[in-house]
Amino acid sequence: MTSAVGTRERENLGARWGGGRSPWDVGWPKLMMWLFLISDAMTFAAMLIGLWVTRLGSRTWPNRLEIIDLHFVAAMTVILICSSTTMAMAVYAIRRGERRQTVWFLAATIFAGLVFAGMQAKEWSHFIGEGARLTGNPWGVPAFSFSFFVITGLHGAHVLAGIVYLWAMADRVARGRSSAEGVEVAGLYWGFVDLVWVFIWSSIYLL
Repeated sequence: MTSAVGTRERENLGARWGGGRSPWDVGWPKLMMWLFLISDAMTFAAMLIGLWVTRLGSRTWPNRLEIIDLHFVAAMTVILICSSTTMAMAVYAIRRGERRQTVWFLAATIFAGLVFAGMQAKEWSHFIGEGARLTGNPWGVPAFSFSFFVITGLHGAHVLAGIVYLWAMADRVARGRSSAEGVEVAGLYWGFVDLVWVFIWSSIYLL
């Protein structure tokens, strides 16, 4: 009897799978996004680990309070974190079938992303104006400016890509061409971008 039940369960699972949805009830787009985010997380993790290994192995390290306006960076961080809230509200709205509200929440998220990107560009301009370059800086620790530009630059590229992604998603939702899962997948990406910034902010600016 147990064997027969197990066989029926496997058959039902196979019929449900059918190449369209995974046995874990995760759609193909969401599964691919998770795989991408896992690989991307390892890239950022390797960079941050490299930063800490270099920093701990260095005799000196520049005082960030003398170089960077931490209040400005804190405002950037708050804006990006708040954008996670509007993104979550967009997912909640699309699940309820409220497409108009979904578009508005996506637009708010895009706006926050643009503000963050603009502030980061201003921060880079200030940093470059202080004499920082990829190959060196006035503070005598070339690895500091190199890691700053590479890590924050890669994250900034992710933010810009996310803005384009959300813009396209908002257009699809407005036209009725996107499902709730599509918005959820976009939410996964944007949430990842926000989470990574928390680690970058802590490693480069605070600790």
